[in-house]
Amino acid sequence: MSDDSAKSSRIRLARGVSPWLLPTAATAAATALLTRKDRRWALAAVPLSALTGGMLWFFRDPDRTLGQGRVLSPADGVVQSIDPWPDGRTRVAIFMSPLNVHVNRAPLAGNVASVQHVAGGFLPAFNKDSDQNERVVWHFETALGDIEMVQIAGAVARRIVPYLTAGAKVAQGDRIGLIRFGSRVDIYLPEGISPAVSVGEKTVAGVTRIDRG
Repeated sequence: MSDDSAKSSRIRLARGVSPWLLPTAATAAATALLTRKDRRWALAAVPLSALTGGMLWFFRDPDRTLGQGRVLSPADGVVQSIDPWPDGRTRVAIFMSPLNVHVNRAPLAGNVASVQHVAGGFLPAFNKDSDQNERVVWHFETALGDIEMVQIAGAVARRIVPYLTAGAKVAQGDRIGLIRFGSRVDIYLPEGISPAVSVGEKTVAGVTRIDRG
């Protein structure tokens, strides 16, 4: 399902973007006003206005019609890999490009058991060693047991903004955090649950079903 078919008519901006967006928009507005006095200011006003428009697009946060399934995608993007894990779980890694919506959503309803920030590097998300990047590890207490989800920063995305803390209750599809400018989100399916997606498939947060059955 495409992003456009999943969204409703109302689009908001993601929480946590103000430190980036407001200074850029204010500078663009100021240089646009100065252009009225001296057209040479257009050399600054035009690219700043374009950058502001790009950031408004990057940080969009559309409402979604919830999909059906026990486990829904936590991120917009493309399935980068599906890997069996030593403990019997299956890791589904979703690559988020700068053009995707950057807001991540709860894959299941439940309670937030823990939210842990782990320091690391900033390798490109497609690099095999990006598992060691800056990341936030989530654990959810759900009807399927403990569900782990990891937000991973990349070469461009260097700021992860969790919206919730441990102890919070979430409904499936609730907004839980933001990765500025994309990167990667991993979700670990419990043992015995097979993925319903395949490598290269596009996903929509809160809409695309991840589990089979």
